[in-house]
Amino acid sequence: MKGSLTFLGISHAPPLLSPNAIPKFCRATTAETEIRVCVNRTCRRQGSMETLQILTGIAPPHISVNSCGCLGRCGAGPNLVLLPDAIFVGHCGTAARAADVMSDICGCEDSSDAWSKSLEALALRKRAEDEMSKGNFSQAQFLLSQAIDLKPLGGVHTLHKARSAVLLAMGNMDEALEDAKVALRLAPKYPEAYICQGDVLMATEQFDAAGNSYSMALDLDPSIRRSKSFKARISKLQEKYSVAESP
Repeated sequence: MKGSLTFLGISHAPPLLSPNAIPKFCRATTAETEIRVCVNRTCRRQGSMETLQILTGIAPPHISVNSCGCLGRCGAGPNLVLLPDAIFVGHCGTAARAADVMSDICGCEDSSDAWSKSLEALALRKRAEDEMSKGNFSQAQFLLSQAIDLKPLGGVHTLHKARSAVLLAMGNMDEALEDAKVALRLAPKYPEAYICQGDVLMATEQFDAAGNSYSMALDLDPSIRRSKSFKARISKLQEKYSVAESP
């Protein structure tokens, strides 16, 4: 991995590893890894919010990406820490650098060139989200299908979830449900995919199944209980139940 890496675990800043001593993180795909991105003032000014978005967008399901407070190396940011190895990564301020980080975490055989496919797919997904916000659902579906066809190394589950939402908006219920199921096969702990699946099930009047799907999302991420959009879904589902049960 290019850039500054330091081993964490002591209160003061340790010396940087030399480039030749930088470890590769060759993990099995089932290994749990967390990347924490500093979003404190200095790192934020250096672009850490963009870094957080990129890493979140290209991460495989077994890698979680979260924000955190100051990591104590202001000026060398944007800074990350990789857990459970407890390793600092500095100067992660570009998309290419983020791809290098993912390449090293996920295995020595995956080159940064291969991870660039994930960056391309992420860019297509962002374009698709913009098209969807304008109501251009067919174009959004086309862009997301292009992204999936790139066969990116990370973020595939988010692409299928996004396409499921687009297909639902287009009224293609069977395909929307299949994409939600694919997202869940790839990422069984992905709350947003359960929500998306629940939306399709509610639209097809499978209310019990929709409730179960929303419950799974809530079990995985209890914080969504406070979300206005999630509350609206539950209220709508309760209304559907009432109508279905009325004589």
